[in-house]
Amino acid sequence: MIRRLLIANRGEIACRIVRTARAMGVRTIAVYSDADADALHVRLADEAFRIGPPPAPESYLDAGAVLKAARAGAADAIHPGYGFLSENAEFATRVAAEGLVFVGPPPAAIAAMGSKSAAKALMEAAGVPILPGYHGEGQADDLIAAEAQRIGYPVMLKAAAGGGGKGMRLVREAGELLPALASARREAKAAFGDERFLVEKYLESPRHVEVQVFADGHGNGVHLFERDCSIQRRHQKVIEEAPAPGLPEKLRTEMGAAAVTAARAIGYVGAGTVEFLFDGRGSFYFMEMNTRLQVEHPVTEAVTGLDLVEWQLRVAGGEKLPLGQKEIALDGHAIEARLYAEAPERGFLPSTGRLRHLAFGPGIRIDTGVEAGAEVSPYYDPMIAKMIAHGETREIARRRLADALAETQIVGVRTNARFLRRLLETPDFAAGKVDTGFIERHGESLLPEAGGPSLTHRLVAVLWRLARLARLRGSSPWDAPSGFRVNLPAEIRVSLLVEEEEQSYSARPTSEGYRIAFGTESHEGACELLDGGRLAARIDGRRLVARIAETAEGIAVLHDGVEHEIRFPELVARDESAVASEGSLAAPMPGTVVAVKVEPGRAVAAGDPLVVLEAMKMEHVIRAPAAGKVREIFFAAGDAVKEGDLLVALEEG
Repeated sequence: MIRRLLIANRGEIACRIVRTARAMGVRTIAVYSDADADALHVRLADEAFRIGPPPAPESYLDAGAVLKAARAGAADAIHPGYGFLSENAEFATRVAAEGLVFVGPPPAAIAAMGSKSAAKALMEAAGVPILPGYHGEGQADDLIAAEAQRIGYPVMLKAAAGGGGKGMRLVREAGELLPALASARREAKAAFGDERFLVEKYLESPRHVEVQVFADGHGNGVHLFERDCSIQRRHQKVIEEAPAPGLPEKLRTEMGAAAVTAARAIGYVGAGTVEFLFDGRGSFYFMEMNTRLQVEHPVTEAVTGLDLVEWQLRVAGGEKLPLGQKEIALDGHAIEARLYAEAPERGFLPSTGRLRHLAFGPGIRIDTGVEAGAEVSPYYDPMIAKMIAHGETREIARRRLADALAETQIVGVRTNARFLRRLLETPDFAAGKVDTGFIERHGESLLPEAGGPSLTHRLVAVLWRLARLARLRGSSPWDAPSGFRVNLPAEIRVSLLVEEEEQSYSARPTSEGYRIAFGTESHEGACELLDGGRLAARIDGRRLVARIAETAEGIAVLHDGVEHEIRFPELVARDESAVASEGSLAAPMPGTVVAVKVEPGRAVAAGDPLVVLEAMKMEHVIRAPAAGKVREIFFAAGDAVKEGDLLVALEEG
């Protein structure tokens, strides 16, 4: 039995492990970088140890620092969570050498699946179907090009040590191969320290279906059914659900059996995920095996009623699997959405900042590692939470999740909440017509509308301001800041700052509320402040309830699933000096320059790549907004930049 558990991870998975371990009577030990000194997982654990500065290679990826913390905390086991050191065979070996239990598979199993190339060969030998491709050791550019030609375009480049969509590139024709390979190698080296690649035939719009497996040290192995993870962006999962919609029972059985065969072929112990590509016509192909618990494991928990972290700890402690295959049953349907700090309308750029307000919609499970006041930093994955809905049917789960997203309010960073809600409400998703090309195919229709606050949002802000002013009124009208005038109707003026433009609204009291004028428009409105940051309003006869969150410069208004931050001019301190000079480009986020594609004096056309940034484990290409000539370059490869730093100056040329 494990008694003292060190969790070598952070965020929502670390919080989740702490809670399960505590329920089992296990004492928990957290580790943290300087960026996470006040993080939720640190405060939830029984004790915690600093392991280094914010960059992951100097903290969470530093095996020596993690093991030192384990010794200091007298741990008898280490749970790696997912990501970081979870699929590092060398780390698992070092844990065992320290006399500690590694909550995961044996090092040999991790090593067997750690190389995608070796894994394909093993699965082929075990009789598990695989895609046509090249999985050899040779890595010369001309060899990769020849193999891609042999396989036939389009092909997918995959980092041999990869995962999570890192180091993957779709190549549709020969001329795209070498630039894609160079970019993917940089990304793979930064993420995994390994530049080796494999090439596979690319299936157009397949489904991504994975099977959760579990094995113990006594020879028992089971699967816990499948999850559909087809809704992806840049090969990273966005929506996951269990079971896979529309999957025939015969195929479900075959996939489950193939996944257990794959686990047994490498002597697997613990929780793992076998991932398949399904062509939609009855054939499926082994893609990879993740030798750890996955981000999307809560949907499996929801439909089986099991705690997979508890199973992990019991198996690692030497116990047998709690249930056999025939004892595991499906119950209903579950869907998970990954809520990220990112801006869909800006190409999904990560968004950093302090979470000034955080409120999730009700009625569903929330797995999160942050709370109001936490900082979303540029050092780690920008996930805010996993939102999981369960229901008797897929439609009930879908509706519950969409409703919860509509009620989720976050101030301080941009998020993909509205994007996720739109995705869930598309007719194709509602009908279960999902595949890996779903987001690309639906494109612009999933993005939030451009533009500032709607008229309703603005009038709600005015009404909220009027209600707050009313609370400040004294018993005498002479003391009221309401615009009271002798022999004239009282007039109250409320100013809003909308997209840097000041708008002035005039409100005159009526028997039922206010008549609000803006320009030539006039509207009837009334409101009541409710508990929980809500405002009940009536605008031109329409009744509605909005959520209000106060900010340093105004309020955030959430109505009908759409949120806008509206500022009041008197609270805003403008800093005109922060505006970048015309003709320059600024970093859209904090990150590291990995490549500079131009030099001073070079002529560029609109759309030409100028600088490549790496931020939150992804590459972002900064392109010329218009034709011109490069006047000056302010950073070199390897330099760290802050959001707003000028990268390149252009001039007419």
